[in-house]
Amino acid sequence: MTPFKLPRSLACCAALAMASLLNPPASHAQGAAPAATVAPAAPAAYRGDMLAWMSDAQDKLEQLAAAMPEGKYSWRPAKGVRSVGEVYLHVAQANFGLPGLMGVTAPAGFQLAGYDTSMKKKADVQKALHDSFEHMKSAFTAASEADLDKEVDLTGNKMTERHVYMLLLTHAHEHLGQSIAYARMNGVTPPWTEKQDEARKKAMEKPATEKK
Repeated sequence: MTPFKLPRSLACCAALAMASLLNPPASHAQGAAPAATVAPAAPAAYRGDMLAWMSDAQDKLEQLAAAMPEGKYSWRPAKGVRSVGEVYLHVAQANFGLPGLMGVTAPAGFQLAGYDTSMKKKADVQKALHDSFEHMKSAFTAASEADLDKEVDLTGNKMTERHVYMLLLTHAHEHLGQSIAYARMNGVTPPWTEKQDEARKKAMEKPATEKK
């Protein structure tokens, strides 16, 4: 394999999956039912670990997307930087688009190019974010170990399908961190942190006798 050098933020997924969609590889999931309708098999070993971290990123991003006021979805820290809503859609863009490298059909109507700026309404962005994670996790669960060992070309970088899913996992957490910063800059505390703070506060307020 050639050394792994991927441009920032998945080179933005547009260019890398576009070539794949124009010249699709032999599919191990072409024509599959929509992700949400596929009943995933019980994951084993590292698969369970990866799915757990995928779900962690999904849960936290969805909590932030819900907590951010719709009026803040167009907020961006500087000109030329993705807005709040565009970050969520960028994550969805990768989750829907990169499995196409492995022959996984994206949902009907999905257009990779410009997807991260294709929606403005909060409810639409939230649905796209949720559906994209379900799509990506379903594709990963459905792939066999033999499938995951197959080599794909990601903008000149040779890697296994397994590597692509690991990349999607780290990509989601990269933009989770960005979204947390965006929320804090707009006075929104991440909901899970708020719950933890409330729990600690209540624990400290309990009478000493209740703590024994």
